[in-house]
Amino acid sequence: MRVATAMLPEAASSQDRILVTNTAVIVLDGASAFVPVDVPTSTYVDTFGNSLIDGLAAKPQIPLADLVAQSIKETSSALDLHPDAAPSSTVAIARHDDEGLDLFVLGDSQIATPHGVYVDTRIDGVAQEERARYRARLAQGYGFDETHRELLRALQAEQARHRNADDGFWIAEAAPNAARHGLEVRMSLDTTPWLVLATDGAYRPMRHLSLDVWANVAKLSGVELASLMRDLDTWEDCEDPDGLTLPRAKRHDDKALAVIRYG
Repeated sequence: MRVATAMLPEAASSQDRILVTNTAVIVLDGASAFVPVDVPTSTYVDTFGNSLIDGLAAKPQIPLADLVAQSIKETSSALDLHPDAAPSSTVAIARHDDEGLDLFVLGDSQIATPHGVYVDTRIDGVAQEERARYRARLAQGYGFDETHRELLRALQAEQARHRNADDGFWIAEAAPNAARHGLEVRMSLDTTPWLVLATDGAYRPMRHLSLDVWANVAKLSGVELASLMRDLDTWEDCEDPDGLTLPRAKRHDDKALAVIRYG
């Protein structure tokens, strides 16, 4: 397994994380709690990520849903967090063994493969009116002003009503059973020479700019991935600073990409 990664900004200033072991790559995309809490999002994703790594070290063949559930429980206990009052994170995990590959996705980080893209889009079905409202205003040229931020708060409040619920979406937060609702895929190593794991801050502008040809991305080195990240940031700054053509919550979202090559 050969891994190339890039993040923008670096982890010290980002809520994204990329973690690599001998057999697995994990990508996380943290989000702040919907209500004020004393635990920073960075602390949550670091604690959660370390628990995932420790869990894989202790039980290399643990089912990934069990691993994620265990790590949510351990993180919630360590940080004294409770459902609906905690930071959260997406999860994308790729792990290989002698017989094949296991993929796990929870939330809207994605794993691209030669066979298709695996991503959990359930959050897109929640708060559609609120999302349409802020996007329409961006399309009118108002940009990321205070009214935009008020509309985002309304969007987040509606999302909170449907988080980790059957009528909404599932995410790693403080409820271990959320892991039981992740997307799990098993595939052959023989037919899967590469994977690309990405947070939405990376793949959404790539998709908008038709740069999401994942077989090509899978050939890039870490230096080339970092250059791609900078190009995306430059486009956001110079070509679409107010979200006119690519409506989004803020000018720049944290970006993370991990390329895995097998064989």
